[in-house]
Amino acid sequence: MSTDTHTHHFAHHFESADHELEASKEGMWVFLLTEVLFFGGLFCAYAIFRSMYPEMFHEAHKYLNWKLGALNTVILITSSLTMAMAVSACQKAQRNKAIVNLILTFLLACGFLVVKSFEYAHKIHEGLLPGALFHNHEIVHPKAPLFFSIYFGTTGLHGFHVICGMIVILWLLFRTIRGDFDKGYFMPVELVGLYWHFVDLVWIFLFPLLYLVS
Repeated sequence: MSTDTHTHHFAHHFESADHELEASKEGMWVFLLTEVLFFGGLFCAYAIFRSMYPEMFHEAHKYLNWKLGALNTVILITSSLTMAMAVSACQKAQRNKAIVNLILTFLLACGFLVVKSFEYAHKIHEGLLPGALFHNHEIVHPKAPLFFSIYFGTTGLHGFHVICGMIVILWLLFRTIRGDFDKGYFMPVELVGLYWHFVDLVWIFLFPLLYLVS
């Protein structure tokens, strides 16, 4: 474990490294707010259509595998824990521990996408597709394609955010291995941690809304 600290040269338009950190945090929170508005529109669409066609939602959700959804929930919650541990390790200049936890977070994200790919493959095989692509003959309700449009739209966009998170986690891993972070400078890890927790939080809302419709 290294306890050395590097001198972080903050950008010229900041008064100090602390000022840069606070401004960066505020910028990340503003970005996450726009993401809340983005997903909020999708959740509003879900609420409107569910109120219009409650029987259809109840029937269609039975074709989702709640066990796989629950598994992915556990995977993402665990990845939030490993991400938080990576942030804490960077703050304490525990480079090896940070590397291990970033790798675990990345692998858990891979696991999430693998499970989701199995789900998608099953839906495609059964014809449970969005809009005009829907060709399943077991579901009786004529508005069933609408449910799967919402399902693929929300989970697909969430999956895209997971992939983006994986890319920046790899970037963090490279920089951590290089020794860029220590007690004096860990801002990128903390900001990516905030983003990753948000991605996990979105799934925690999606899982009961889509898989556990009563």
